[in-house]
Amino acid sequence: MPDDDAFRLTVVGNALRLFSEQGYEATSVDEIADASGISRRTFFRQFRSKEDVVFADHEILLAQAEKFLAADHDDPLSAVCDAAMLVFERFAQWRDIAKRRYVVVRAVPALRDREIVTEFRYQRLFGDYLRAALPDESDLDLVQFAAVVTTTHNYLLRRMVRDTSRATATDLRDALAALRRGFAGAQTDAGDEIVVAVFPRGTSARRIAETVRERLAADAD
Repeated sequence: MPDDDAFRLTVVGNALRLFSEQGYEATSVDEIADASGISRRTFFRQFRSKEDVVFADHEILLAQAEKFLAADHDDPLSAVCDAAMLVFERFAQWRDIAKRRYVVVRAVPALRDREIVTEFRYQRLFGDYLRAALPDESDLDLVQFAAVVTTTHNYLLRRMVRDTSRATATDLRDALAALRRGFAGAQTDAGDEIVVAVFPRGTSARRIAETVRERLAADAD
C-alpha cells in the first residue's frame, strides 16, 4: 500500500475514534488534525471535509478495484467477483475502522445518505467495466450481475462488521462463485426464467448458494 494511503488510513482511524467517542457534530477538524499529528492545512490537502474523511478508505479501495479491473482478464465476470473479494478482504484487515464507521454512520442521517452513494459507486464501476469488456452481452444482464455481486458483498460485509455472524471471505467467495456459475447457466438456457428462493432470516450465504445450486441441478435432470 502506498505511504499516502497508509497516512490517510491513520487519519480516518483517528477521526472515527473521535466521532464514536464525542459524536460527529461535536468533533472538529482541528481535533482530528491534532490526534493525527498534522496541521489543519495538511488535513484539507487530503480531505475536503469531515464527511469525506469518514469514507476515505472507500476512495482507496475504489481506486484499487479500478486498477485491478484495468488489467487483462480472461473472464471479465470472474474479474468483477475477484475485485469484490479484494474490497472485502481489505475491509477485513481494516475491521476496526469498518466497525467504528458503522456505528457513526448509523447515528448521522447525512452520512447514511453518503454511504448509499458510495456503495453504488462500486456497482457502477463493475457495470461500466463489464459493458466495455463484454459489448456483445445483454446490457441488462451485465447490470444485474454487477448489482447482485455488489449487494452480496455488502450484505456479508455488514454481517462481519456487526458481529452477527462469522461471515468470512470464504463465504463471499463461495457465494460469488455460485453467482458466476448461475450466470453461465442462464446464458445457455432457452427463455427468460426467473428463480425466486425464500430462506429464513439468518440463513448463511453458503447454505443459500448450496441449496439453490442443488435445486437447480435437480430440476435440470
